[in-house]
Amino acid sequence: MKRRTKTFAINVARLTQKVPDNVINRAYKSQIIRSSSSVGANYRASRRAKSKPDFINKLKIVEEELDESLFFLELLQEFNVEFETEINEL
Repeated sequence: MKRRTKTFAINVARLTQKVPDNVINRAYKSQIIRSSSSVGANYRASRRAKSKPDFINKLKIVEEELDESLFFLELLQEFNVEFETEINEL
């Protein structure tokens, strides 16, 4: 999971480098970079949980960040249909 979450963040960042820079994309790209990298960072934090409830709480944060990442990917796709295949692969 450590590798997968890191790869996800890297692949999202690489995608954002390809997406044209305009006012809409700029906002969404900024958000998706933050949330996708938070998935991995929070997953790593969950591995250092102090208790089972702490572990579950930290995984819930991972779940929220991943859901947020998916939301911004969907928005990017709406305004950049030429990247639909790449976004769906993520």
